[in-house]
Amino acid sequence: MLAALPVLLGACSADAPQEQKPQAPASSLGNLHKHFNLNWAQHKLWDDGLAEVATYSAERVVYKKPRQYELTLITVKEDFNAEFNVKTDDYQRPDLFAVMKVNQFARIPTDNYPYHYLTSVFFRREQPLQVHKLTSSSQEWCGNTFKALTDLGTAYQLSYNSYWDGQGTGQRELQRDILLEDALPYTLRALRFNDEPLFEANVLESQQSNKSGEPMLYRAEFRVARAPLNEAPRPAWRVTMRLERGKENVYWFDQQYPHLLVRQANWDGRSMRLKDVRRYAYWQH
Repeated sequence: MLAALPVLLGACSADAPQEQKPQAPASSLGNLHKHFNLNWAQHKLWDDGLAEVATYSAERVVYKKPRQYELTLITVKEDFNAEFNVKTDDYQRPDLFAVMKVNQFARIPTDNYPYHYLTSVFFRREQPLQVHKLTSSSQEWCGNTFKALTDLGTAYQLSYNSYWDGQGTGQRELQRDILLEDALPYTLRALRFNDEPLFEANVLESQQSNKSGEPMLYRAEFRVARAPLNEAPRPAWRVTMRLERGKENVYWFDQQYPHLLVRQANWDGRSMRLKDVRRYAYWQH
């Protein structure tokens, strides 16, 4: 039986020219690479200067009730500079490297006030598995919580600032041979779907919450199969991630490149279904 494990301690513009690319840390995910197309994001589609903006009808349990809301998932290529590890304003710098940014934004209404979540996940363009950087924040009337995960090359560092008693501010060091649940809507798009893989991986639970307690790490099992036609709005691959007994997340991806996420259903009541997708420069007004 798969079991939860304790965590081990230990665009807004695109189209700009790049110069020398800093060396990326080697991936620590070993044999997982054979199940993925590492060139997935090298397709010319991502060089058009536009963002893929997908809108989903979503549901999440808050205060013991299912809440309906709209979730926006943005995927776009950007250029980072190594000095600040953020999107550059100076495209003549010698320390630029290309990343893929994946933003998830949600405003969830409840009886008394709304919850807001924004999670940004960044990958080096040539590496769809190993997360380069993640930030996640929540805002509601009781307070705000912020988390930041950065790749140190030998481990991940997770910093947090929470309004909850017993949490406050702090840092944790996490092992690096992990997939992030919050990154899977992007990472799983790069699967070699025709191989219908079955594999296992360490998965860090979602950080999209207003709390920052000790995070859970699972040894998860992944299965891939063609989805029955009645499960998705278009021909799709179904990816099932079994975290442990009674905890399964299911993702449906379009069979055609770029393998857009069209549906998701999580064990904890979170779900989303594609409403609309388009490519445009959302930062221009």
